[in-house]
Amino acid sequence: MALSVSRRIFRALGSCDYLSLSLRSFYISNGLNGHVSGGSLSSVQSSVPGKSSFDVQQRYFTSILTSDSSESAFPLDMLSRKQVLTPDRKIGLYQDLVIPVTNFHKEDKGLMVLAGDVFDVPIRKDIIHRVVRWQLAKRQQGTHSTKTVSEVSGTGRKPWKQKGTGRARHGTLRGPQFRGGAVMHGPKPRSHAIKLNKKVRRLGLKIALSARAAEGKLMVYEDFELPSHKTKNIVNHVSQMENTKKLLMVDGGLIDEKLKLATQNLHYVNILPSIGLNVYSILLHDTLVMSRDAVNRIVERMHTPINR
Repeated sequence: MALSVSRRIFRALGSCDYLSLSLRSFYISNGLNGHVSGGSLSSVQSSVPGKSSFDVQQRYFTSILTSDSSESAFPLDMLSRKQVLTPDRKIGLYQDLVIPVTNFHKEDKGLMVLAGDVFDVPIRKDIIHRVVRWQLAKRQQGTHSTKTVSEVSGTGRKPWKQKGTGRARHGTLRGPQFRGGAVMHGPKPRSHAIKLNKKVRRLGLKIALSARAAEGKLMVYEDFELPSHKTKNIVNHVSQMENTKKLLMVDGGLIDEKLKLATQNLHYVNILPSIGLNVYSILLHDTLVMSRDAVNRIVERMHTPINR
């Protein structure tokens, strides 16, 4: 059900009174008068001060162009490049996402389609919790060690005779009750790693990427080329980002030397190659910036079958 208005009417009538009138007649003719009446349209128009009638209607009435739509269905010159308010999309429907591509100079580098089975999966906190526990446990060194009775240096001679001294019946001075003695049930070098299936680990990374994409905190750059290795280039760029406290940059291959030098003195900017991208690092930073090459490599890695 679409409202088709010819180009001649839009060009002939400069005011928006005809548009509001046509919207009213459209809803009345389709039996929606009880839902959206002429009074409600007037209240919508008057509720936004300083805005024209067409701007308000463009905010609340948007069209979706599909493959079935023809050019005559909606005039191309009426399409605005301004961002309009759209209802929040549902997360976890495995739908492909379209995201603009830019660079450090804020140049338009086109669009990129993000795979829905990687960047739009259902959010599950239990999976994230399991993956983070697995990561933190696996990176523990486990080199802590204490000495047992057989490892403590000292004599094996009985300190005093068994009877007649009034003292306890000790057989060695290397026991845990003596200073410099052994430690009972102390830690020994071991691995703290826990088992987690590869499919769960892969799902955790997909959920972390989907969460950043749903929050609008995922950006795609064409490349990470900088004019120089000066730190001020990154500082000025991060300061222009909204609500960004910690930034994680993910490149496809080897990290550029200029980018590495420009960010090594910034504690709130970290760089990773695509092979090192992990759930804990994504959660540790509130903004994720990926290069086009990194996105392609991550999607290829997520689509690779798991070898058992």
